Amino acid sequence: MELRQVRYVLAVAEERSFSRAANRLHLAQPSLSQQIAKLEKILGVSLFHRLPQHVELTDAGQRFVQVAQTLVDMSEGLEREMRSYAVGESGKLLVGSLPITGAYVLPRVLTTFTKQFPGVELQLMEDTSSHLEQLLVRGKIDVSLLTMPISDPSLEIVPAIKEEIFLAVPPHHPLADRDEVDLTEVADQPFILLKEGQGFRTVSLRLCEQAGFRPRIVFESSNIQTAQSLVAAGMGLSFAPKMITMAPGTVEPPVYIRINSKPSRTLVVAYRKDRPLSRPAETFVQLLIEQGGKI
Repeated sequence: MELRQVRYVLAVAEERSFSRAANRLHLAQPSLSQQIAKLEKILGVSLFHRLPQHVELTDAGQRFVQVAQTLVDMSEGLEREMRSYAVGESGKLLVGSLPITGAYVLPRVLTTFTKQFPGVELQLMEDTSSHLEQLLVRGKIDVSLLTMPISDPSLEIVPAIKEEIFLAVPPHHPLADRDEVDLTEVADQPFILLKEGQGFRTVSLRLCEQAGFRPRIVFESSNIQTAQSLVAAGMGLSFAPKMITMAPGTVEPPVYIRINSKPSRTLVVAYRKDRPLSRPAETFVQLLIEQGGKI
């Protein structure tokens, strides 16, 4: 059994199709089918039910994929660890970033990092916190900036940024001239929140829950700046972390009011516990923490 055959099985299992898996692997479909048939013959079991429209894993196939993913992860981890000995002069660092938050935190970090490691190719991947967590667990990125809470126990978590959360209200809202507000006062108000999968949505819902109500959500957005623009237009209320309140936005931005319980959110840098960080990755994590302390 060869590792490439193991990768082939994983691709077919994920795509549920030999043709789609072949396209993804840049192989001819007959060649892929022959390799998997050869592996099944060696193992003495069928890994897939070959149905007219798609394929499904057999019981043996499900067990194979479960162990195979671990083997591939270990293989990739070993390759990364070996490359890390020389990555100070060259190599690649894959970094996950929250789209909006990263725009405020990363610029100075990237400038300093590239000066220290000019030969390291730095690649950024922007996505939601939940998706970045999945990519990190699967070993598709090396380190990532994430929003708490994080559920997977395989990740090492290093607190990087803690910032206060404010209530965003329209400029002409009755509460707009207040310095501080109790969230129970807005329990019956319409809210604009981020879409499912966004870490800050979870934080926002938890704040409302702690105040004893479930928010009446009238709009959802994948972009926190869009949510702030909708608030400014009078469409509802929302929440905003401190760095958003300090950033330029709409022509007439929302009014940001301190919440009397002074809630906050924590952003962390995370990486796999079983994958030692290279020297550049360790430096990148440290720079993120240092920059976070300045916000």
